[in-house]
Amino acid sequence: MKHEFLFHKTNYKILLIGIGVIALGFILMIGGGTDNPSEFSEEIFSFRRIRLAPALVLAGIGITLYSIFKAPKTPNND
Repeated sequence: MKHEFLFHKTNYKILLIGIGVIALGFILMIGGGTDNPSEFSEEIFSFRRIRLAPALVLAGIGITLYSIFKAPKTPNND
């Protein structure tokens, strides 16, 4: 009995790339706080945390969805 995977090799590669982009977005969101709770840090409102990181997370979700919906290339049997 031959076991078939749900997706092809290229789908899994694209899926891993998408997961990596999502992880990179969350990593870029880390930090920006201060050690002293009575001080306020403007670093939390940096371009990296407000614009770049969420855009990477959304792009990663888009790449992941593309990998799920991508149809495999099948040779024509004419």
